[in-house]
Amino acid sequence: MGYKGSAVYDNEEFNRNYIARRNRKESPNNIMEYPALMRFIGDVKGSEILDLGCGEGLFGLDLLEAGCKGYEAVDGSDKMVEAARENISNESASIHHAPLENWNFPTNRYDLITSRLVFHYIEDLSGIFERVYQALRADGRFIFSVQHPVLTASKHEALEGKRTSWNVDHYFDLDGRVEKWIDKEVVKYHRTIEEYFRLLTEAGFQIKNLSECPPERENFKTEEEFERRKRIPLFLLFSCEK
Repeated sequence: MGYKGSAVYDNEEFNRNYIARRNRKESPNNIMEYPALMRFIGDVKGSEILDLGCGEGLFGLDLLEAGCKGYEAVDGSDKMVEAARENISNESASIHHAPLENWNFPTNRYDLITSRLVFHYIEDLSGIFERVYQALRADGRFIFSVQHPVLTASKHEALEGKRTSWNVDHYFDLDGRVEKWIDKEVVKYHRTIEEYFRLLTEAGFQIKNLSECPPERENFKTEEEFERRKRIPLFLLFSCEK
């Protein structure tokens, strides 16, 4: 069936290849998703922040350097938690090792809860969103990104190598998909934009903004890659308030 949740990140070969791929300066995560996310987040000085699915912790370093008062993070992968603890030595930070579905969220603690490209690995999001809502202080914010639904929709295995076309199929079938990614089979859970909206509002959130992270020419080295990234959205961001 494929790896579920964070399990694939504990595969040594996958983890090594993922880190090398993820940390490329020209990675779409770095030049498309990250700038849009940071525009939504804005000033974090004095904020208590929870990061769900922190990976190796480099985003946490950015938030601490930007002046957040406290940074707390959760990740289900042994290897990612180990890397995050090595990367973040700040006394204002703490990293928890637990699947998000099983972590005991505190109540009314955080000013901002964020998550980057994690929730499409989780089958039951309604419970997560409800616990996120309870963990935020009054007027707290919930800002997160997921893989765009046009990418998770098709039930056919993704083509290997650089893709030149994309199929959008089975869009309204809300269930798991097996995708071959970095030579491993992983399970991702497809949701429409409408479904994310429904889950968030039922948890009590007000949705203030969303973004599909359109490419910006100044972030690309070549016109060819810029034009390619204009063809289809890769990311979906939500900015919500309690």
